[in-house]
Amino acid sequence: MPPELTLISALLVGFFGSVHCIGMCSGIVGALTIGQPDTIKYNPGIMLPYHVFYNLGRIFSYTIAGGIAGFIGSRLIHTASLPHGQLVGMLISDLFMIALGLYISGWWHGLALLEKVGGLIWKTIQPASKLFFPVRHSWQALMLGLIWGWLPCGMVYAVLAWSLSAGSTIQGAMLMTAFGIGTLPALFALGAFAKWLDDLRTHSRVRQAAGVVILSFGLWLIFDTGQHLANM
Repeated sequence: MPPELTLISALLVGFFGSVHCIGMCSGIVGALTIGQPDTIKYNPGIMLPYHVFYNLGRIFSYTIAGGIAGFIGSRLIHTASLPHGQLVGMLISDLFMIALGLYISGWWHGLALLEKVGGLIWKTIQPASKLFFPVRHSWQALMLGLIWGWLPCGMVYAVLAWSLSAGSTIQGAMLMTAFGIGTLPALFALGAFAKWLDDLRTHSRVRQAAGVVILSFGLWLIFDTGQHLANM
């Protein structure tokens, strides 16, 4: 897949998968208002910078994680000297994308096992977020985003598996950045329409539709990768 098409695909995965983000991140987005007086809490002009900087921090953490995954993947492929090593890695990441589609649709919860493993690490990171409450400045929101970007999330892990096969540190970082940008519309809207979006997220038809889109994308990827392997 051409690099620009890969980035667009990652952005779309983030967009369609953000019905899951609404549930995972609604707590912290709501927490940005904890301790705020009503004159600030209900003032969009004051609260908007907090949401902007929180999401900048979150996406920066995704970018760092994607760069690490891209570097590890490129080193593994180089060290193992496997024939068609990157395509094999892509095949594995395609399977993760299919798992993501099934996970978001609610038809299979295998990725929840990865979230439990990540939760063991998260327990050591999450307490640091308490240092930045209540949020009084944009830099505090930025720090919260940097921390909460490491929240255990099956969707993030699926895209990180994709980053492993990206081929380089930069490409892995760019892929995760594009994914993070794709999640922005839902999370920005969450600050203003939290109740309506949470109802939308829990609607089974909405989750299944989003899951089917990602599942179809994963099936197309695995077909495309299989064709490349067959032609070599």
